[in-house]
Amino acid sequence: MLDPRLVRSDPETVAIALAKRGFSLDVAWLRDLEDQRRAAQERTQALQAERNAYAKAMGKEMAAAKAEGRDLEPLKAKGEALKNAVHDAEAELEAIQARLEAYLLEVPNTPDVEVPEGKSEDDNVEIRRWGEPRAFAFEPRDHVDLGAPADLLDFEAATKVAGSRFSVMRGEFARLHRALIQFMLDTHIDGHGYREVYVPYIVNRESLLGTGQLPKFAADLFKLDDEREFYLIPTAEVPVTNIHRDDILAPEQLPVKYVCHSPCFRSEAGSYGKDTRGLIRQHQFEKVELVQFVRPDESDAALEALTGHAEAILKKLGLPFRTIILCGGDIGFSAARTYDIEVWVPSQGKYREISSCSNFRDFQARRLKARWRNPDTGKPELLHTLNGSGLAVGRTLLAIVENFQEADGSVVVPEVLRPYMGGVERIAVSR
Repeated sequence: MLDPRLVRSDPETVAIALAKRGFSLDVAWLRDLEDQRRAAQERTQALQAERNAYAKAMGKEMAAAKAEGRDLEPLKAKGEALKNAVHDAEAELEAIQARLEAYLLEVPNTPDVEVPEGKSEDDNVEIRRWGEPRAFAFEPRDHVDLGAPADLLDFEAATKVAGSRFSVMRGEFARLHRALIQFMLDTHIDGHGYREVYVPYIVNRESLLGTGQLPKFAADLFKLDDEREFYLIPTAEVPVTNIHRDDILAPEQLPVKYVCHSPCFRSEAGSYGKDTRGLIRQHQFEKVELVQFVRPDESDAALEALTGHAEAILKKLGLPFRTIILCGGDIGFSAARTYDIEVWVPSQGKYREISSCSNFRDFQARRLKARWRNPDTGKPELLHTLNGSGLAVGRTLLAIVENFQEADGSVVVPEVLRPYMGGVERIAVSR
């Protein structure tokens, strides 16, 4: 959530910043609401002062009236009327503030100045590449044509069990999938200094509000038919980031770096008809997620490091990729800056997203009340939060299968994965 004080005091500047992402802030409505808020606050303060003054004088007035034999009820009635007036004024002020908060829950984060202008993914800017796409001496097949005939990848069985956009993996594909998860976790824990966490796969509404999935993206979530308003997690970012909701961390605890493997569940409501073939876009998929809580002055460097940690997985696997910075029109709701890492997919002849690494600055932390105690001031201040996929497991698997396929009907297992595969060097597929 954006700082309500900034939005109230200078909505025009906020509106200019949000225009980069194509969001139109209702400045006139905010100005009118601020006028109402100020009037309600002044009225509340004036009534509170009057009630306090009357409360101080009431003892003497009651004693005098009693000594003179006057009726005490008018004095009591005035005190009660002032009490009710203050209560009503406070309720009006709270209602106005609640209207502002409800509006701000629908307002996205302001993009960093470094975020390029643009309206869609076509305007994203490439910042680096690693590796060269392989020149095949034969016509490369996609992962579905490689895995399905060998009974390693089965979408028909998954449709029977659950529906479309699910998959069943068997044999060496299932083993490769598991190997990738363990390899990613080990790399981030031992090589990059993350602490592994295991979290619930079901979260409450407050958790999704905290990270920005609600209320904006309710249609993309799987909500359980349960009066407690439980949801399946769309990403481990949600439960992991909420670990420190309402916490005040000591400076020596920072940075906090968590890595978490989890399934992810997404209804893909806004992507009807897109990537319906294969593993690119599924309702259920696995991810290894990186989450960081850092001091505000360290979040820029943390984003660069976190992105490098995700890139390191692809380098170790030998998969060509490029890294882009998202433009204002393509950046996510809660992010201030995002780098997408895209892996080369031979069957499509293009790079496809395999990780999204974002700095949210204090946007999530304000919703979560996730803070640290600044030793310079001794006061709690908002943290900065970051996260990124390190990596999406299914997309990594398909990239390996397609990039390392051979003409003889086999897939070469990257050397770094072989210890996790029991020494297996090749996966046989039919041709």
